[in-house]
Amino acid sequence: MRVAIQMDPIGSIDINADSTFRLAEEAQTRGAELFYYTPDALALDEGRVTARGHALTVRREIGNHADLGPEETVNLADFDVVWLRQDPPFDMGYITSTHILERLPASTLVVNDPFWVRNYPEKLLVLGFPDLTPPTTIARDLKTIQAFRDRHGDMILKPLYGNGGAGVFRLVHEDRNLVSLHELFTSMNREPLIAQKFVPDVSNGDKRVILVDGEPIGAINRVPAAGETRSNLHVGGRAEKVELSARDHEICAAIGPLLREKGQVFVGIDVIGSYLTEINLTSPTGIQELERFDGINAAGAIWDAIEARKT
Repeated sequence: MRVAIQMDPIGSIDINADSTFRLAEEAQTRGAELFYYTPDALALDEGRVTARGHALTVRREIGNHADLGPEETVNLADFDVVWLRQDPPFDMGYITSTHILERLPASTLVVNDPFWVRNYPEKLLVLGFPDLTPPTTIARDLKTIQAFRDRHGDMILKPLYGNGGAGVFRLVHEDRNLVSLHELFTSMNREPLIAQKFVPDVSNGDKRVILVDGEPIGAINRVPAAGETRSNLHVGGRAEKVELSARDHEICAAIGPLLREKGQVFVGIDVIGSYLTEINLTSPTGIQELERFDGINAAGAIWDAIEARKT
């Protein structure tokens, strides 16, 4: 199997946490031939979808984890699998890459399916399941956001297309910073904001559930640092072992068929208490932590699902 991986620069990744590295490592153990390139090296060149990058060999050795072959330009239609794995932000550059990858022939499997990655942004897809999510409003209009806070009290305000916990604010009902924050956000871009009722259970953790082809295989809990609302690991959150609850299975049963139908092979959902808050399609993480805590080879399960789709 020939596998191309579209990702952020590989030299700076944390090989003990990066999910893309673990996916590449698993593919290599299965005998796959790996090719690596960054999103800026993707092109639609006279009808061909090409990428300029390097043959790749990975090893679990910190500081010496990747060997790159000579730079070359390849036709991605010659590959069996192309991984869409760069991190957000979900901006026009990201969207354009999905349009280009969508032009590959059916013989090349793009994971996750770029058409639905583009049309199902993580903070929007959840809104199709209102019985599973906390009260939510997407708006740029300040009066609409103020009215939402009047109805629900404490809320979370964040950029609609943000990632990694950046720009996430908890605003209690008496907080006087809403107007200033709105001015700040709207001066930066023309995108709406997302306001969500604050779920106090976040103090007990934000559960990341991993789904493979629509089926849950395990979860990790991400607990905020003292004094923090955000549980993202790179802003100080702590990962810990956790079991899937009956509610988690209920949520996965509701969303799994849609994910499977739309070619979303590797998905990470976020659950706080009993609420689904995000469905992450763009570049989900958490599989290395899951493997360390529970011994679940999520990368192996993902490649099994890909190989089943290729047969």
